[in-house]
Amino acid sequence: MNIQNPLRHSHLRWAAALAMGAALLQPCAAQTAQTAPTAPAAPQPPAQTATAQQSPGVATADQRMMRDLAQANLAEIETGRMAQEKAASDQVRQFGAQMVEDHRKALTELQTLATTKNVELPSEPDAKHKLIAAGLKPLSGDTFDKQYMRMVGINDHKQTLEKLQRVQRETGDSDLRAYAAKTIPVVQKHLAHAQGIHGAHDSGKKRGNAK
Repeated sequence: MNIQNPLRHSHLRWAAALAMGAALLQPCAAQTAQTAPTAPAAPQPPAQTATAQQSPGVATADQRMMRDLAQANLAEIETGRMAQEKAASDQVRQFGAQMVEDHRKALTELQTLATTKNVELPSEPDAKHKLIAAGLKPLSGDTFDKQYMRMVGINDHKQTLEKLQRVQRETGDSDLRAYAAKTIPVVQKHLAHAQGIHGAHDSGKKRGNAK
């Protein structure tokens, strides 16, 4: 008969207990690994960064100047058409036609520039220019000619010239500065032409009154 060593039985029991404990712990460890919170993802750059790279931003002051110039062009086109219909003088009618042609071209160039820079331009004149047009609308004949040449031909072109010169001084956008440089001589020519027509009109009126 073989007598088994009690110490050996004790070691076997401990080994069996340890193996069973390890087997029971494995599912718990797996569950803990599955439910453990994951590390937060690294922050991503804001979406606007990509947009800025695709279309560089335009300074607020530059956008405002572009809109002001667009409204000035729109007003010249509107009142120029009015002059073609209502003016008594051939000179004034021809001046109005020239305003429509030149300012339509200037507006188209400005719109092209604005599109490349994602700047939305207005589609109608501002309130001040609308008021001028409303004041001219009921006039006719010699009265219309005088008021149109004074208010639009001279005053508006002086203001537009000042806006363009301010763009040249203040803008940091080379494209907008180039647009102003190209447009200034055109507006200067309009202003000189308007002053000549208005002066001739006043001189003729004075001679008529003297008779």
